[in-house]
Amino acid sequence: MLQEQVRRLRKERGMSLRQLADAAGVSAGLLSQIERGNTDPSLSTIRKLATVFGADLSTLFAEGAPPAVHVSSPGKRPKLSGADGDIAYERLTPGRTDLEVLHGRMEPGESTSDEPWCHPSTECAVVVVGSMTAEIGGVRYELVIGESVTFDSRLPHRYFNDSGAPAEFLLSVTPPNP
Repeated sequence: MLQEQVRRLRKERGMSLRQLADAAGVSAGLLSQIERGNTDPSLSTIRKLATVFGADLSTLFAEGAPPAVHVSSPGKRPKLSGADGDIAYERLTPGRTDLEVLHGRMEPGESTSDEPWCHPSTECAVVVVGSMTAEIGGVRYELVIGESVTFDSRLPHRYFNDSGAPAEFLLSVTPPNP
């Protein structure tokens, strides 16, 4: 579904692969692979594409109107990766404009981004395996299984795993934002 949306939005805007690649700061080869479904783009790349299209993240995953009831099954969920392809996310929600829920995994030493970043949303993260650190507005919050943090995403933020074991978390963002 992502590849179809990227192709559709690119064509609607009359852009070539090269034009979209230049505008998003990625290679035309990568975009070609994305549109053919041969690669899973990083979350950073998806955010860049959404910004170029003037759309939110959910638009790139939209399949028309979301169903009234959506069941998400392991192994069948759309997958996203972090900026460097390290962090793995599974998308739990259908393409909507009001809520995005992701299941994130971080290995020891990984982070969701090199530097904190911000966007106009409300965000909530809950640790479901291991422990992780949330850096929000320059303050570090150590979180263990069952703990959550909710904040205004306009504050610069990121998550990282300083422990020696893998961490998993659920991340909810409303409204979704590139």
